[in-house]
Amino acid sequence: MRPTAARLDGMPGPKSFNPWWGDTSMHKQRGVVVYTVSPFRQRGSKALISGWLFNGYRRLAAQVPYWIVPFAIGYGTYTWAKSRYAWQNSKAGHIALGGHH
Repeated sequence: MRPTAARLDGMPGPKSFNPWWGDTSMHKQRGVVVYTVSPFRQRGSKALISGWLFNGYRRLAAQVPYWIVPFAIGYGTYTWAKSRYAWQNSKAGHIALGGHH
């Protein structure tokens, strides 16, 4: 029988196209175009609060029909079950259901 080959720890070999982190000895990739924006032109937090006040409110208001109906059904079921549980454990509930208190 032939023993199994030893497994490597994930380091790419010479036939791998992607170089290891920081390894520049392998061939360069061609045909890859990278676009960047100057750090002086980036404004990550420009109008963050005022933009959220209007646009965020509009986006949240647009989602209300999708979560208010399931929330109302769930809350109605919860309150109905809670009151039914309290009634079943009361003296009137025991008598009405044929049990003895």
